[in-house]
Amino acid sequence: MNNERTVWPVGVVFLVACFLFAVIIAAVKDSTPVPAIDADRAAVRAKALAEIRAAETKTLNQPGWIDENRDLVRLPIDVAMQITEREWQNPAAARSNLMARVVKAAAPAPPAPAKPNPFE
Repeated sequence: MNNERTVWPVGVVFLVACFLFAVIIAAVKDSTPVPAIDADRAAVRAKALAEIRAAETKTLNQPGWIDENRDLVRLPIDVAMQITEREWQNPAAARSNLMARVVKAAAPAPPAPAKPNPFE
């Protein structure tokens, strides 16, 4: 019976402490201003995203060189599919052409030019 009397005040103190904690949190939240989203930064990010998407669209839809020395070309998917379909009308020739292109594309890059030794 004595144990029940000591638990009651502890529970009340705990509830009062929680209430005070909530009041302090609300006061701090109301007194601290939250800055609005910076409109200039949002505009810069939107512009950067638009530029990235435009570059991606251009890359996907327009042909261009990947490596001119190795004759690696970037083609739109539709054009590449048409070329592949046309080439594979003769499978033997297409296979040999494909192997030749793989060997050429996988060739190591030429060595960098030697730097002159200033101490010689």
